[in-house]
Amino acid sequence: MSTDVRIGGGKDFLVTQLGSQSNRHGLITGATGTGKTVTLQVLAEGFARVGVPVFSADVKGDLSGIAASGNPHKEIDRRTGILSLNDYEQRAYPTLLWDVFGKHGHPVRTTISEIGPLILGSLLELNDTQTGVLYACFAIADDEGMLLLDLKDLRSLLSWMGDNAKALRSDYGNISPASLGAIQRRLLVLEEQGAEHFFGEPALNIQDFMQRDFSGHGVISLLHSDVLLRESPKLYAAFLLWLLSELFEELPEAGDLEKPKLVLFFDEAHLLFDDMPDSVIDKIEQVVRLIRSKAVGVYFITQNASDLPESVLGQLGLKVAHAVRAFTPKDRKALRAVADSFRNDDGLNVSEQLTQLGTGEALVSVLDDDGAPRSVAHTLIAPPESRIGPLSDEERSAILDRSPLKGKYETAVDRESAYEVLSKRAELAAAQAAKATKAEAEAEQARKEQRQTPRPRRTSSRSNRQGVGEAFLKSAARSVGRSIGSKLVRGLLGSLLKG
Repeated sequence: MSTDVRIGGGKDFLVTQLGSQSNRHGLITGATGTGKTVTLQVLAEGFARVGVPVFSADVKGDLSGIAASGNPHKEIDRRTGILSLNDYEQRAYPTLLWDVFGKHGHPVRTTISEIGPLILGSLLELNDTQTGVLYACFAIADDEGMLLLDLKDLRSLLSWMGDNAKALRSDYGNISPASLGAIQRRLLVLEEQGAEHFFGEPALNIQDFMQRDFSGHGVISLLHSDVLLRESPKLYAAFLLWLLSELFEELPEAGDLEKPKLVLFFDEAHLLFDDMPDSVIDKIEQVVRLIRSKAVGVYFITQNASDLPESVLGQLGLKVAHAVRAFTPKDRKALRAVADSFRNDDGLNVSEQLTQLGTGEALVSVLDDDGAPRSVAHTLIAPPESRIGPLSDEERSAILDRSPLKGKYETAVDRESAYEVLSKRAELAAAQAAKATKAEAEAEQARKEQRQTPRPRRTSSRSNRQGVGEAFLKSAARSVGRSIGSKLVRGLLGSLLKG
């Protein structure tokens, strides 16, 4: 069975992505309305057909049509005729629907501990000092054996750190109230954006993104990202970063296989790099470079190649460039950069072609068997076999009802973690303080009553002196031991009595 993925072609040629080179990542660029989403859909279908599971962000909701069969259309007939696609068949593809907010798909969650301080710090847009305090927070949680699962766990631990900052200083450095306050305020903003839905349990099992159906087709997982991008783009970027890191940490080394184990499509990829600290960008670059050895392909979708750092662009094998708009000097500079990134053995005027491409057309360069880029080709993108356009609410509900993961993630679990541990400590401390306060009050009351009790009258000076002497002797006798010194005391007292 072929592992090649069809992209498109022309009257006498086809452009395909080799399965063995598909873990070397890729890039889809183009202005709005030029066909990037349809190209993504065609690639996702192609990978699913050869048995590769796919994850993709669905930023507008219209990619969900991949779960439904396509509809006949004269443009589809025209394209299949030009490309001689004799095996073209309109059909639906196995799809899992996901949604951070749990409204349009299975909930997606991870824990605070799993996302880590680096990604969380970038999500909260912390400065270096605040990030250092956040790292200390995670270190304290590890040392104290406390789980950080959700936002209330993190807030509780930060408050506890503030109350115990002096005691913690020797082991974890200075923990300033200003930094703690800044982090707490950022957490409140994040919570207002709905992040509490993302942090918690049951956490996503990454293997649920790597399934095949009964016929061996890869299952396509779609993350509904419309609301997420609109209300919390930083959270969207943090999720993609976490997903990359989680795959890199969990999957074993695999090397170059005949096809990837998983392919990821990151739409609106510029959000991964906009306003990110250098430490985070370095981490992305490192993970993208190394994750290919785990047999994972990463494909970025954005308007301009310049949205991605050079260190990342240099690692992308497949390049699909739809039409660009070059109205400003900055646009023209970006256009030249895109044109120069292609291998051009046939003398094609790439810059001119990029401004004249029609919808559904692209300049495409793929890798050959040796991993070298082939010459750029003016390509008519093949039509998708599934529907172009979104699912209806009824269709989405039906897919969720028959999902093999139904019920696995829908109910949130709140087990004992940092919040509960610190709450119990606070309750115990309060109980002990109340007990100590009560004991002190009882002792004070006893002293007061003792002061108010009338003393017994003296009967005579002689009887009083005898009483005092007897009490003195009894007290001394009880307090001394059987030592030489105690014998001397008893001897002295005895002579006094005799006298």
